Amino acid sequence: MNNSYLIPANSKKSMLIFGLFNTVDLIIAGCGVGTTFLLMMFLPVDNFWIAVMTIMPGLVCGFLVFPVPNYHNIRTVIKNAWIFYTTRQKYIWKGWCFNSNESEKK
Repeated sequence: MNNSYLIPANSKKSMLIFGLFNTVDLIIAGCGVGTTFLLMMFLPVDNFWIAVMTIMPGLVCGFLVFPVPNYHNIRTVIKNAWIFYTTRQKYIWKGWCFNSNESEKK
């Protein structure tokens, strides 16, 4: 094969738990589900709105660790959007009309 390597597209998935989650994701999901179970045991879920508030921690944490294409999960999408909108962006144009020193030397 002329010293060429074939790397499978899903080689990063082997580093994840169940191929989807890292340790922080499982901790977040576990805390949300655990909090939901504790609230279900201690709050009366007779009222609809109390029941919704009771299951909300599990739903929010489940939403954060939900996998999406081209990103790891929703949490990384939110983190990348936060970094993009709160940091100063500097784009250096090096397109076809960029005058560099190499083109001036010719």
